[in-house]
Amino acid sequence: MNKRDFLGQAAAAGLLPAITSGSALAAPSTLKGPGLLTLSGAVGKSNRGPVDPALDQMFVKHGIQFEKAYVFDSEALRRLPTVQIRPTLEYDAKKHVLTGPLLTTVVEEAGVTGGKETQLFLRAVDGYVVPVNLADARTYRMIVATEIDGAPLSLGGLGPQWAVYEADTLAAFKDKPLKERFALCPWGLYSIDVRKG
Repeated sequence: MNKRDFLGQAAAAGLLPAITSGSALAAPSTLKGPGLLTLSGAVGKSNRGPVDPALDQMFVKHGIQFEKAYVFDSEALRRLPTVQIRPTLEYDAKKHVLTGPLLTTVVEEAGVTGGKETQLFLRAVDGYVVPVNLADARTYRMIVATEIDGAPLSLGGLGPQWAVYEADTLAAFKDKPLKERFALCPWGLYSIDVRKG
């Protein structure tokens, strides 16, 4: 099932409110908007409690369990320092400007420490999961893109967040066919499970 089909079906089934509702994910008073990105597992900070089997339907459907997590809303992500990358995207073979904080900055904000033994399981809204170790995320200068060409990434498009790198400039990816450069880059990113090796 492709991501766009999944989003349409999830919206029709009423699942999307579970990832956009401030009450379901973001009970903490520190958030001003809906929770958009949840880091769980080996996080050093927490601003929410365990998965609620009734209200956290996306987590339940994807088998995600945690006792505590750190949630970012749009404002919390915007407060982090941002960088810009200009990769050629596989979808239209054109260069685009993607803006957002470094993935390492996001996980550090949630109190994650560690090196190459720390694994980040990046999960998209369609259930696609990519394991990336923290050292590679740093080497690739992966970002959590929140904007494309100056406009916010949207749910139903490539957002609201996209874990991505500038494949055109990275030795590990630049010589691969365009369609093979972004396998480690889930768009529709909503969950990061942090595991220590």
